[in-house]
Amino acid sequence: MKPRQRVLLWLLLAVPAAFMLRAWWSGAALAMELYHPSGEMAVRLMLLALLPGPLSAFFGVNRFFRAWLSIRRNLGVAGFGYASLHLIFYIADMGALAPMLDELALPGIWTGWLALLLLLVPAAISSDRAMRALARRWKQMQRLVYPAFALAIIHWLLLAWDWVPALLYLAPLLAAWGLRLYGRTTKGRMT
Repeated sequence: MKPRQRVLLWLLLAVPAAFMLRAWWSGAALAMELYHPSGEMAVRLMLLALLPGPLSAFFGVNRFFRAWLSIRRNLGVAGFGYASLHLIFYIADMGALAPMLDELALPGIWTGWLALLLLLVPAAISSDRAMRALARRWKQMQRLVYPAFALAIIHWLLLAWDWVPALLYLAPLLAAWGLRLYGRTTKGRMT
């Protein structure tokens, strides 16, 4: 990806955050009202980062998938950024460490913290330099995104009790993995 294209991509990825922050700073929205949009944006971007791998494995790598695969690290890092923004809104709403610690034992809370911690590693090593330095271990460490995504969905389900939207984000990834698995088993039978 060319530098100008990367800048444009990052500007587009930052637009929702800019609107959220503007609403918060202007007083148009409370931090508590921005939990859901920031968390949902994190899940959307994680999903967009996770989908091209299994889909291109099933359908084959064409021009569309090559382009999508070329921006998946950007999408994943942006997902981490929105998860961090989600945390900032949580901290601002709670206002002190004591209430946050009081809630930590709740499954709906610790699943979110654990998801964020798991995302920290892939986000921190999402550079070409880290990829070269870590070699094979880089891909293994990037796979922490999968349990982080699952924990983010569980976090959402436990706190919102609104199963349909959360499951709608999980369904495409499950379908993509199913296609990948089906493609692998079908290829194994043909040879």
